[in-house]
Amino acid sequence: MSAFKFNAVGQPPGWRGNMPSSKPAVCIIVENLPVPFDRRVWHEARTLAEAGYTVSVISPKGRGYTASREVVDGVEVLRHRTWEASGIFGYLIEYPWALAAELLLALRVYRRTRFRILHACNPPDLLFLVWLFFRPFGVRFIFDHHDLNPELYEAKFGHRGLGYRLLRLAERLTFRCATVSIATNESFRQVAIRRGGMAPDRVFVVRSVPELSRACLRSPEIERKEGRRFLVVYLGVMERQDGLDLLLDSVAEVKRRRGAADVLFVLIGSGTELPRLQALSREKGLDDLVRFTGALSESEVAAYLSTADLCVAPDPRNPMNDQSTMNKIFRYMAYARPVVLYDLTEGRRSAGDAALYAKPNDPVDFAAQIIKLLNSEALRNELGQRGRRRIEGGLNWETEKKTLLEAYELALR
Repeated sequence: MSAFKFNAVGQPPGWRGNMPSSKPAVCIIVENLPVPFDRRVWHEARTLAEAGYTVSVISPKGRGYTASREVVDGVEVLRHRTWEASGIFGYLIEYPWALAAELLLALRVYRRTRFRILHACNPPDLLFLVWLFFRPFGVRFIFDHHDLNPELYEAKFGHRGLGYRLLRLAERLTFRCATVSIATNESFRQVAIRRGGMAPDRVFVVRSVPELSRACLRSPEIERKEGRRFLVVYLGVMERQDGLDLLLDSVAEVKRRRGAADVLFVLIGSGTELPRLQALSREKGLDDLVRFTGALSESEVAAYLSTADLCVAPDPRNPMNDQSTMNKIFRYMAYARPVVLYDLTEGRRSAGDAALYAKPNDPVDFAAQIIKLLNSEALRNELGQRGRRRIEGGLNWETEKKTLLEAYELALR
């Protein structure tokens, strides 16, 4: 250990974080999205830095986030290249590659900061393997539970085969290793307790909600409607489990029932399903109604949400979606937009009385709820204001960050 030299406040030379600090160093690892694009992880990192922790984040590179190392808002961000993969065999290549990169970067961080907490965000449920290397040095493990990976596997591949069973094992081992677990909602908390065997007092619910200061409604930009009267927005990833097929069926039904010449549907986001969805839209004759924008900047997203008349969350009911919180719903409500979604357990907990709920996985009923909102400006305004009140009343990061800090205090005790 004599090779590592530290300054008077216990930090490595050259570190540009929040110095001096009365709190220990933290290393956060997230594998599926770059930081700060991953808003949840970025909220957490900034909150910890503001509370006095020295924070380093390890994430993959992505479009617009290609620097191998930078310091943003007092947070050190280190990024590694990723192996683009799809399908089961692709993941068998992607995950070992990412784990090796994350371990090497974590070793680099530990050499300089001697972090006391390794905070791992799934997917995948394999990051406890990185923590095992640091366990002998007294590093605590916080598991940030973003996705139900066994249920995600089932939703993607339609069966509970060997892959499903291996994911259940990885999930169980992750919970066994965790000093503290952070859940995104109450359903995830119950998974940690019942399936993961964690003590209830070691599982904290920290929701992925917006910052009030950043979710500011702008003046509508009418040109984004392309001359139409109504703008309907979808914001999110485009993978098989996200229900975009059902949404296109609903758009076709809206067109059949009311002509829809006065409606524009803008689908914001990207994913492996995007090319197929674009082709499907053409096949259904929806090119005059549907626009795929791909991923957009925060400013562009804010402009569309400020202009939208209503927003949609077409996630179908399945074992994963029914227990998952869809972050887009909180963002819609932050901009006072009414929402149409399928009736899911956590979806209803998120949106409450600020949404219209369609029968699960029924695109015709989903279309009927869209039409109901298109036909009533008063209903749109009422639901939108209810949603904004829910965000201001507690579903915001200013509230949730207090629980995050409580989880850290317990982990260090």
